[in-house]
Amino acid sequence: MNKKNKPVSVIIPAFNEEEGIEKVLAQLKSLNLGEKSEIIVVDDGSTDQTFRMASINGVKVIRHEQNIGYGAALKTGIRHARNEIIVITDADGSYPIKNIPIILEGMEHADMVVGARVGKKAHIPFYRKPAKWFINKLANHLSGIKIPDLNSGLRAMRKEKIERFFSILPERFSFTATITLAFLTNGYSVKYIPIEYYKRKGKSKIHPIKDTLNFIQLIIRTIMYFNPLKIFFPLSFAFFIASATVLIVSWLSGRVMDITTIILFVAGIQLLAIGMVADLIDKRGRL
Repeated sequence: MNKKNKPVSVIIPAFNEEEGIEKVLAQLKSLNLGEKSEIIVVDDGSTDQTFRMASINGVKVIRHEQNIGYGAALKTGIRHARNEIIVITDADGSYPIKNIPIILEGMEHADMVVGARVGKKAHIPFYRKPAKWFINKLANHLSGIKIPDLNSGLRAMRKEKIERFFSILPERFSFTATITLAFLTNGYSVKYIPIEYYKRKGKSKIHPIKDTLNFIQLIIRTIMYFNPLKIFFPLSFAFFIASATVLIVSWLSGRVMDITTIILFVAGIQLLAIGMVADLIDKRGRL
């Protein structure tokens, strides 16, 4: 039972998930989240029986005529949600629906509660572990915050806070990583609750190399958006070090590379100046 019976909107993005959708919906209904709570399935252009299976289960179903993306489906669901507390989960049966009440309890004193896939019971495919480890380390370093699980698809959030970042939230799988970084870098309260993670039903839609590169690009872009000096200062410092190294090595060799030294030094100054201007714009934009 949802603590204090606060109504929630559970949003399930689904693309060709006929193997798992019915079980997920049955588990959600068994939670008894409250009379005013709702379950919204956003069928993102499925070509199998996902839409039909969701429709006959007595939940609200919104259909995209063509596949747009995981993030786009979540944004559609959030726009149509009538409650302030938003819960998202997947239609493939990989997330423990039974943990949603615990996650909702955490929302009493948080803006976001994330089900963190940690521990031995988190069944993450082996081929995804190196990329997941690297992405998490990069996000931790650039944000300066320890993030147990950057892109978990089981979480609860406040609709008002999510809508603030709609313009920067991507249409694809990087939605969850972006909203995590956006909340953390803007001082919102984010809690993590350890959860299990099961083997999914059906075929995964994630492309390991392509999506990993997209995640890296997204992390850098998001940190630049909210804390640009985290990106520009290390780059500027690297150019200053390179300038000093070239100067010392070339001087010791008897031929000073003055032009290269000056170019590297000026590049460092320019990067630092750009970072400071970007940081000033960001801070003024929040006033």
